[in-house]
Amino acid sequence: MMIQNKTIAIIGGGPGGLSLARLLQMAGAEVTVYERDQNSDVRIQGATLDLHEDSGLKTIRKAGLMEAFLAHFRPGADKMRVVDRAAHIHFDDHRTKPAEDFGDADFRPEIDRGPLRKILLAALQPGTVVWDRQFISMTQTDQVWTIQFQNGETATADLVIGADGARSRIRPYLTDIKPFYSGITMVEGTIYDAAINSPRIYELLKGGKIFALGDSKTLIVSSKEAGAMSFYTGCKTAESWVVDSGIDFKDNTQLLHWFQQEFSGWDPIWQELFAHEKTSFIPRPQYCMPLTQTWTAQANLSLIGDAAHLMPPFAGEGVNMAMLDALELSECLRGNQFSDLQSAIAHYELKMRERAAATAKMTLEQTESLHSEKALDNMLRMFSEEPS
Repeated sequence: MMIQNKTIAIIGGGPGGLSLARLLQMAGAEVTVYERDQNSDVRIQGATLDLHEDSGLKTIRKAGLMEAFLAHFRPGADKMRVVDRAAHIHFDDHRTKPAEDFGDADFRPEIDRGPLRKILLAALQPGTVVWDRQFISMTQTDQVWTIQFQNGETATADLVIGADGARSRIRPYLTDIKPFYSGITMVEGTIYDAAINSPRIYELLKGGKIFALGDSKTLIVSSKEAGAMSFYTGCKTAESWVVDSGIDFKDNTQLLHWFQQEFSGWDPIWQELFAHEKTSFIPRPQYCMPLTQTWTAQANLSLIGDAAHLMPPFAGEGVNMAMLDALELSECLRGNQFSDLQSAIAHYELKMRERAAATAKMTLEQTESLHSEKALDNMLRMFSEEPS
């Protein structure tokens, strides 16, 4: 095994990084994950994750964690309602979708980010994840990396894998290719005790997901564990809108006023999402890596997940791509089909980029479709049994 007697540093403790650590440890590799969070109990933002049979779930199975996944996924959370801006239901999974069917390529079970992290962490050897390690820089001497963290600590590694997400600080050590703006900016929010703080939306949600479409805008709501729900608006804006708008995204009154203006034709029910004073908001301009990106493989550095192939979330592929990256890279590194690490990494990166380009193309098409004047018709057509 090429990685025998090699120290491997994974920068980033998301699903991709932790999956890779698990798979490499199963092969006997020496792996450390460096994560910027202070500890494992940090509250994780964002919507739930739907894992796909040929990527996320495939990786879970290969990692020997399907039993744990079955104990923690949320049955019914994958069921969707598609509504218009008046909250009228046009498509309802709750009426037609069959019970959970693992093994069905179309079944995409949902799991919250926190439980998925706990499953992966529990599968790692004690001490694998080192917390409070925000990456600052690294230097290379005789093919060995010395990594500098914000808290003044350092570490060394023979192989570094960047799993540090959309704003990866590892990526520039491999390529200077940058993402382009997709034309869409999202505003993310999370509401706790949603039955109390947003009762009408909570009832409409029914423990699943809502896609609300209209006026070339999206509003996506997802149920979460412990009675919470997360949501994202999606609007066509200039790339600099977050700054140019002058909005203080910590001021809920300003956010409500913005929503009332931007979504002026929408039913007042949606204002519940912005009315609770303790809801926090995060603006998220959506970027995508060029579909034709390429770089020269190195023998001691690679990327997985958003660090490698950032794209908008409107096809639900992000976490699945990251976990499949982890599986495919681990198979290249721990196998015997390559003569050296550079060849193994080059093979993984070529296949990964090809796969990511096809997925990104589909995702950009979906992003455009959902933010078009005919978004509702387009989405209903996707679910229709009639040929398009």
